[in-house]
Amino acid sequence: MLAQHLITKPVFDALFANDNFSAHNPMSMALQETIDKLQGQNIANAETKRLQEFYESIQLRVSNIQSPEGKQRIIKELYESFFNNAFPKMQERLGIVYTPIEVVDFILQSVEDVLQQEFNASLADDGVQILDPFTGTGTFITRLLQSGLIPIDKLPNKYQQIHANEIVLLAYYIAAINIESVYHALLAQNEQADKAKKQDYQPFKGICLTDTFQLYEKEDLVDAILEENSARRKRQKKLDIQVIIGNPPYSAGQTSTNDNNANVDYPLLDQRISNTYAKFSNSTNKNSLYDSYIRAIRWASDRIGKQGVIAFVTNGGFIDGSAADGMRSCLKEEFSCLYIFHLRGNQRTSGEQSRKEGGKIFGSGSRAPIAISILVRNPDAKEQGKIYFHDIGDYLTREQKLEKISEFNSIKGIFQQNAWQEIIPDEFNDWLNQRDTTFDNYPALITKKEQNEFDIFRENSLGIGSSRDAWIYNFSQKQLAQNMSAMTDFYNEEVKKYLKQYKENPNLDVNQIISFDKKKISWSSSLIPKLKNGIFSVFSTHKFRISLYRPFSKCHMYFDSIMIHRISQIPQIFPTIHSKNRIICVTGLGTTKDFSSIITNVIPDIQLQGNGQCFPLYLYEEDKKEQGKYHRTDAITDQGLTYFTEYYADFNIQKEDIFYYIYGLLHSEEYRQCYADNLKKQLPRIPRVKNIKDFWLFVQAGRALAELHLHYDQVPMYDGVLFSGGLKIIEDKLTGGGIAFKPEDFYVEKMKFVKKTDKSKVKYNEKFTIENIPLEAFDYIVNGKSALEWVMERQSVKVDKDSGLINDANDWAKETMHNPKYPLELFLRVITVSLRTREIVQSLPKLEIE
Repeated sequence: MLAQHLITKPVFDALFANDNFSAHNPMSMALQETIDKLQGQNIANAETKRLQEFYESIQLRVSNIQSPEGKQRIIKELYESFFNNAFPKMQERLGIVYTPIEVVDFILQSVEDVLQQEFNASLADDGVQILDPFTGTGTFITRLLQSGLIPIDKLPNKYQQIHANEIVLLAYYIAAINIESVYHALLAQNEQADKAKKQDYQPFKGICLTDTFQLYEKEDLVDAILEENSARRKRQKKLDIQVIIGNPPYSAGQTSTNDNNANVDYPLLDQRISNTYAKFSNSTNKNSLYDSYIRAIRWASDRIGKQGVIAFVTNGGFIDGSAADGMRSCLKEEFSCLYIFHLRGNQRTSGEQSRKEGGKIFGSGSRAPIAISILVRNPDAKEQGKIYFHDIGDYLTREQKLEKISEFNSIKGIFQQNAWQEIIPDEFNDWLNQRDTTFDNYPALITKKEQNEFDIFRENSLGIGSSRDAWIYNFSQKQLAQNMSAMTDFYNEEVKKYLKQYKENPNLDVNQIISFDKKKISWSSSLIPKLKNGIFSVFSTHKFRISLYRPFSKCHMYFDSIMIHRISQIPQIFPTIHSKNRIICVTGLGTTKDFSSIITNVIPDIQLQGNGQCFPLYLYEEDKKEQGKYHRTDAITDQGLTYFTEYYADFNIQKEDIFYYIYGLLHSEEYRQCYADNLKKQLPRIPRVKNIKDFWLFVQAGRALAELHLHYDQVPMYDGVLFSGGLKIIEDKLTGGGIAFKPEDFYVEKMKFVKKTDKSKVKYNEKFTIENIPLEAFDYIVNGKSALEWVMERQSVKVDKDSGLINDANDWAKETMHNPKYPLELFLRVITVSLRTREIVQSLPKLEIE
């Protein structure tokens, strides 16, 4: 905290030519006093000398900015850049992004509109207490002061009724001096404020250095040094807050356990989520309901009391996420009116969908979809739970979106253009993409719930979730052995080190002992507890398996229950290296990717399909008497078989036929289109086609697709392409005719389209370019992108940025396939796979369901 104080003080000195802040802000005074006692002046000189040019550049930039909007923009941009570079881990953990001025102004004007319309009140009214619980650099409050919504003569009184919280000291400092400087500048510029101008400098007493979520978790512990800050927190807690505005943190926490950057626990707040949003959710995985932005909405909903307005800009995932169905239900029940302005920008999509999502409102700060939510609680409203929705539109750049937000000005502007859509939630609490209710009439692949309905499969599994892909997977078995041997040895040494120190001090924090060196190990939330329990790992080459890591991309993997984060039910599906099986992998829940399916006969990764769910043909059970011996049984249930045989009165149907019927049906374009909204939120359900002839046609198509997708690297190469570099395809072999090519000529680092707008030409390497690629081959989409683009992505050389480990697809070509041409041949074979898949899918019978 002292270091942050030292580094940031020259920043706000440069931004604001005002000496009053340091003399009046309690945090600044307390920390400066501590630094002075530690002879901090010398420290300060040493710390800030290296940043002198940076500070001078700020002064130069600010001197040229005259407008209030411009100054707020420069504060946001400078501070965001400064913070990201100075404290990146804190930025990631807290999910800090700063809000565009256009969004701030829209929110403020919308709140004013709501107050006038619903409560015959105004932001300027005496007694309307306003809180920004995640204030950042104070942009929302400074823009409120500058907006003209509060007349100058009311400003001195209103200044006492505005409140803000900030957890990060640097942002707290900037916010406090920012608000104070804007306030005094407004008074100085206006003749109506003579009385106020005569007053001494007025610090902004409404700001607290605090974690908003912690405010109600436990009683405030008064620190003697921070006594004034503690008093401010206590005062704020007693207030009747009617307006809550802001940009809550968006982060779900650390992306890697190696960062040692875990989220803080909030037991009381999380219990509220558990009792409300989670309780009414039908999703099996509810982890996303504890994301910071959802915590913020839950906290604000409780804090606002009997009536008021919440206006946030947040991650928009709750609008349509499968896990947020309970949250949507609660929001409808808890508020009289909800205005949701969807700004799109979801960059976790790809291809055409990504282009439709358009620019990211927060720039590089967030890849999530963004929404402005104005939530109104008015117990006297004639109707409760009304939901208004507006989508900003497709293909808009960031600048176009901000311009559109400015043009609307507020929710009233959207009304004036008759652009609000009223949403009537369905029985699933869906707001958008509402499901076809007939879908639930069909049996599920699996539910695992005690209901009257039956499941078609006895068991299913997620794919492997390693949490350390760079270590667990590699195209080279030799490199995999080297990587995992080294990490296993390092892990075992860390176990020994911890156990030794634990004996001496049982209260030891494991995170203070183990090494978080990313070049030595990748920790996860499951591996650290194993270390604490003294579980050692034994490296063995017998643990090597083949995996389908991504569509049409096999590699070697290290199959070990200690080193893999989540192994799921894979041991029942592939218990040994010799176990034969086939599994249908489908898109799981909680992903933005459109539904697709793919079959494999080797162990799948969880992202072979987005959050992939896998359904096997067989299950294996270990012999109770003879260890290592397994008995194979059908994974499809007897009820599943009866469901088909009785309806068709055809008892020649076998369970294997049903397995391929399902694979064929899941490729039906009619099925995917008809139930697209269902498949975004639930696993497939399987209807019966009306007549037995069509059933067998789906079975036949499923078998053909399975053979094609399982043996994708053995089908003939597509020979309609042209090559630059002298290559030809003769009798399914690449040849140079009279040119003698060397193995290294086929080495690939990264395939690229010659032009982004033309997919018919791909540059393989410096020697070869592939031309005349049929564009329809790119129509075969699996796991969010075309099969060919998966080949282009995976047949490459990748270096993991954290560990430095190399994964080179050419190693698989040489070591496993004994064919240096394999990456190029694979691309040509997957053209064939794509075209044949397209032909089979187009020949499927019309989907006529019973």
